[in-house]
Amino acid sequence: MAKMVGLVVGLAMLGYCSLVAGRVVGASDPDFVPLYVFGGSRGDSGNNNYLDTTVKADSPPYGIDSPTGHPTGRFSNYRNLPDFISVALKLPQPPLSYLSPQLTGERLLYGCNFASGGAGILNDTGIRQGNIIRIPKQLLAFQQYKKKLAAVVVGGTKQAERLVINKGLFLFAVGSADFTDNYYSPPFSARASQHTVPEFVDLLVSELSKYLLRLYDLGARRMLVIGSSPFACWPAQLATRGGAGADECDPELQNAASLFNSQLNRMAQQLNDRFGYVFAVVANSAALSIDIRNNPGAYGFIETKKACCGQGPYNRLGQCTPASNLCSNRDEFLFWDSIHTTDRDTGFFAESILSGPAHVVFPMNLNSMLALKQDI
Repeated sequence: MAKMVGLVVGLAMLGYCSLVAGRVVGASDPDFVPLYVFGGSRGDSGNNNYLDTTVKADSPPYGIDSPTGHPTGRFSNYRNLPDFISVALKLPQPPLSYLSPQLTGERLLYGCNFASGGAGILNDTGIRQGNIIRIPKQLLAFQQYKKKLAAVVVGGTKQAERLVINKGLFLFAVGSADFTDNYYSPPFSARASQHTVPEFVDLLVSELSKYLLRLYDLGARRMLVIGSSPFACWPAQLATRGGAGADECDPELQNAASLFNSQLNRMAQQLNDRFGYVFAVVANSAALSIDIRNNPGAYGFIETKKACCGQGPYNRLGQCTPASNLCSNRDEFLFWDSIHTTDRDTGFFAESILSGPAHVVFPMNLNSMLALKQDI
C-alpha cells in the first residue's frame, strides 16, 4: 500500500514538475488542484508566527497531536481545514504560508496560504490584535505570489495563470471575528451603534462579495466560502455572555450566525448566476456544530461545551498556553480552545464539505463541484 501511495503521488507530481523552469521545457495539466487560502485563524497555517500580534499558535500545546508534537502555527491540536482539503485535492503537501521562507520553487505550485488569525471581512475587525494580515493585504500578497509563480513556470505569466491559478480552489474562511471581535465586542461597539444585525450582515456579505469578485479578476475560478463558525456556542461566549457555567448557545448570536450564513448562500447563488457556472459553494460549520451538539454520541464526542485547553471554569477563559489546563482525551472534545474546534471536529466538517448534506454545503458539495465539466 505504501508503495502504491508513493507511486500515485509521484505520478501526480510529474504534471507539475514539467512546469518548473530549469527542469523540463513545456507544461502539462496538473493532476492535483492547487489551494489558495484566505481569511482568519481557521485557515492560518503559520503566517501569524512571523507577525507581531497577540493572535498566535506558536507555543505548546498547539500542535500536540501533530507528527512532531510541536506547534505549527495552526490553531488546533493538529490539523486545520486547509490540511484536510489539501488531501482531497491530491496535493503532495498543504500549501505553505505566504510568509514562510520555504515558499519557493515547486512549493509555489501547490498554492499558497494567506490567512491570518484575527482577520475579518472588515478592516476594523481585529484592530486590537496587532499586526495581522487583513483581507485587502491578503489580496495584495496574492498578487505578489502570482509574480513569484510566473517567474518559475515555463511559459511565464500566461501558463501560470492557466495551469495553476485558474485550476486552483480558493478557500475563503472569514466572518466570525467580525461578530465576536467587532459587532459584539464589549464593552462598546461602534458598529452595533451604527447598524442593526441585518444591516451589519448585509454589509459583511457586500464587502465579501467584492473580495470574491476581485479574486475572480485575479484568476480565481472556483471558490469555497466557509461560513461563520459556531461562535454562539464557543466556550468563550458561554463564559462571557452566559456565565462560566452556561450550557446553552447564545440565541442572539445564533440568530446572527444563521442570518449571515443564509445570506452567504444567496450571495453564492447570485455569483453563480452571474458567471453562468458553479463558481462558489458555501459551507456552514455552525450547522454541523448544531448537529453534533444535539447528538454528540453519533460523532464520538463526549464533551461539547468545555474547551480541551484553557483556564478557569470549563476551560472557557483566556488563551491556550503551556500553563493551561489540558485534556488528555482530545478526540472526545468538540472544542480545542475557547474559540477553535479540535482536529477531529475539523475532519468531520471537511467530510461534510466534500460529500455532505445540503444544509451544510450549498448549492452542492465540493466533490460534485470539482467533478463538473465546466467552461471556466
